[in-house]
Amino acid sequence: MNQNNLICKACGNNTFAEGKLEGYANVRPVNNYFSFGSKLTLTICKRCGEVASMKVDKFEKF
Repeated sequence: MNQNNLICKACGNNTFAEGKLEGYANVRPVNNYFSFGSKLTLTICKRCGEVASMKVDKFEKF
């Protein structure tokens, strides 16, 4: 996600950081219980903590 043009919907701030959801937070296909799935990358507002976006790192697994 291009963070240069991003504005927080909650507070109007324009500075963001990225974080990862890992471990048990992996997302996987609904009907594939044997898949390890993928980690998620979150874009987070640095002023209020609002999550602006979540992206599946290995989207090809879906």
